Amino acid sequence: MRKDRRTKVLGWRWRQNPLRRHSDAVEAWIVLVTWALATIGGVTAGAVSAQGTENALTRGRAERQEVSAVLLETAPAGLRDMTTGAAYSQVQAEVRWTDGNGTVRTDNAKVRAGTKAGATVPVWTDGHGRLVPDPMSRAEAQARAMLTGSGVGALGGLVVLAGGRLARLRIERRATERWGEEWARVGPRWGRRTG
Repeated sequence: MRKDRRTKVLGWRWRQNPLRRHSDAVEAWIVLVTWALATIGGVTAGAVSAQGTENALTRGRAERQEVSAVLLETAPAGLRDMTTGAAYSQVQAEVRWTDGNGTVRTDNAKVRAGTKAGATVPVWTDGHGRLVPDPMSRAEAQARAMLTGSGVGALGGLVVLAGGRLARLRIERRATERWGEEWARVGPRWGRRTG
């Protein structure tokens, strides 16, 4: 048995052909425009998102300041995670510090496990003197910005591709309906003939 090979001819939807329907040309243009928009739009959305994320993280880093605090209690040592059994390297302990306005404040902060009371530990505060988590390093911020940009770019491209696919499905459905209407008109003329 011989297998028939089907060959794909590039650009066949644009070529002049008596069998080509108008919907074939429209579908080809939709595919071309969809891929162009998905590529350009995805890259643009990703770049804008990455830049925005990096700017926000840089601004957040600039708004935080490191201050020295005094540990008011000895930080517990030897605490372990219940699920993994790993020892905690940092634990919560009460600290005291003076903010930029000269107000003495106390709160719980993450400190190295086993640190003795009275030790000076670095903590981070916001513009109002409240404790905040340590800021991301520049490398961590860049990595997060790249991941965010990649995700937004991919999602944007997929949304455009999905929209293009929906448009193509609608065109194909309409072409099939037209084919059915034409067949209903022409089919009875062919009728069965027996000899």
